[in-house]
Amino acid sequence: MLEASSAGTISKAFDEDIPQLATVLARAFQVDPAWSHLLPDSDDRTERLRLFFETELRGVAMPLGLVWTTEEVAGGAIWAPPEAWRVPVTTTVRELPPMVRVFGGRLLVALSSRLRMENRHPRKPSHWYLAVMGVATEWQGKGLGTALMRPALEVLDAEETPAYLEASTPRRRALYQRNGFRVTGEFNLPFGGPPLWQMWREPVRGTPS
Repeated sequence: MLEASSAGTISKAFDEDIPQLATVLARAFQVDPAWSHLLPDSDDRTERLRLFFETELRGVAMPLGLVWTTEEVAGGAIWAPPEAWRVPVTTTVRELPPMVRVFGGRLLVALSSRLRMENRHPRKPSHWYLAVMGVATEWQGKGLGTALMRPALEVLDAEETPAYLEASTPRRRALYQRNGFRVTGEFNLPFGGPPLWQMWREPVRGTPS
């Protein structure tokens, strides 16, 4: 039976991890309601997701230095530091060609969804944003999601900094709740999309000695 420890030590991801991590995240979100809405054709959804995550990892996430994975690259947690959660217009323009390949005729739905998420994103107080957290299907339910979040949460607690994310399924919502997040709101993706739950985590402060 697989256990979280079998995936190896949790550490920052390296550039050479990107292809495998993109594939793992694509598999993790293959049946996710939000991604199924954005990419309704299940036949090529995984490959389109792989291209999406590889583009985002190379162009946005890895330069920020807050991507954690395992020795076996069995999953990943992608964070954005304070004030870096909004994707700059220049990045959106630069990524347009691969995003056309990813979304095709659903590009307007994808851009509208990103805009709605950004509009609902809390501005204050300063916080980290858990943009993506996914685990390969065979590793799900083994505690690996919690393990992948732990390094960042420990930093946030030490620095007394809150965190924010959106959960796309009740199962993911429950995982985040077990790690200190609470639901603060809910909204649907555009064009009849599924709900996302907004979740916030206050830092866990140490008890006085």
